[in-house]
Amino acid sequence: MKKGLGIACAVLICLSVIVFGFLNGISLSGQQWHTLKVTGIIAICSAAYCFVVGEISRNNSQMDKLWSLLPIAYTWVIAWMGGFRARLVIMACLVTLWGIRLTYNFAKKGAYRIRFWEGEEDYRWAVLRGKDPFRNKIVWAFFDLFFISVYQNFLVWLISIPGIWMMDSDAPFGILDIVCIVLALAFLALETAADLQQWRFQQKKKDLLNAGTPLDSIEYPYNKGFNTTGLWNRFRHPNYLGEQGFWIAIYLFSLGCGINHYVFFNPSVLGCMLLVLLFLGSSTLGESISSSNRFRLLACAMFTPTPTAVRPIVDIPAIIHPCFLPSHSSNFLTFSSFCSNKR
Repeated sequence: MKKGLGIACAVLICLSVIVFGFLNGISLSGQQWHTLKVTGIIAICSAAYCFVVGEISRNNSQMDKLWSLLPIAYTWVIAWMGGFRARLVIMACLVTLWGIRLTYNFAKKGAYRIRFWEGEEDYRWAVLRGKDPFRNKIVWAFFDLFFISVYQNFLVWLISIPGIWMMDSDAPFGILDIVCIVLALAFLALETAADLQQWRFQQKKKDLLNAGTPLDSIEYPYNKGFNTTGLWNRFRHPNYLGEQGFWIAIYLFSLGCGINHYVFFNPSVLGCMLLVLLFLGSSTLGESISSSNRFRLLACAMFTPTPTAVRPIVDIPAIIHPCFLPSHSSNFLTFSSFCSNKR
């Protein structure tokens, strides 16, 4: 708990620095402001769509379906309006690879249908709707509007727009750019491997349970209910590590252009920092649901798969996209899911 609060305080300090930078004015060219407005309009339209369709269909995973698609659109719009500069195109390609992976993972769960308003809904929304004060339809409608629809669209927009700050940069492609590419690909590979391992584990467990064998009686390690093999034996949630690390690497591209107001920070860091905070805030919900459903997932302090396993600071079942869920199998230097303490 104390470690989680420490991380949250550190992130809030970073955010305060960025907000101070905003208050002191941001110097953007006319083309950069225009790109900011164009992508912002897309985000506003997406938020309106998610709220209206979600409320009518009673399926509040409309934003979940767009989570992996919107960043692709944003980064390619930025690359196009930025004259397809090398950095912008590379960023767009990396985000496209990220989006393809995440969309595929969500599609495996039946999220996308010809009737676009249908499809798999994140089970946590149903759980929340059954809790006070969200049983009240008006309260839920406000939550849907301001958090699920508006805030999450705002966040996806923020993590996707570091390229706007780079549109007018003439800085040559350098070592830091190469480091960012390597980091982004490494974190993406980590996510992909973790997703595959989790998918195989959960499918095997599902097959064993469907055969009529109680959870306690199925073979090890499936009888634990959660994955402690492969990458999941070394990290609490390797997919979370990869997800957050990927977007931090995307942000770091802006530093390669020399776009820094406070040493390592510029306003575009706001997106990845808010992403970290959202991951932190969602951990309690995910653990409470897992415990109440008797998934037998251990609390963070009890997680001891092996004597050498890395213990996390905080568990991070992100509420922001079902592809981050262990059951869905996809869902820095881990800022919120990893530390060097060992048992």
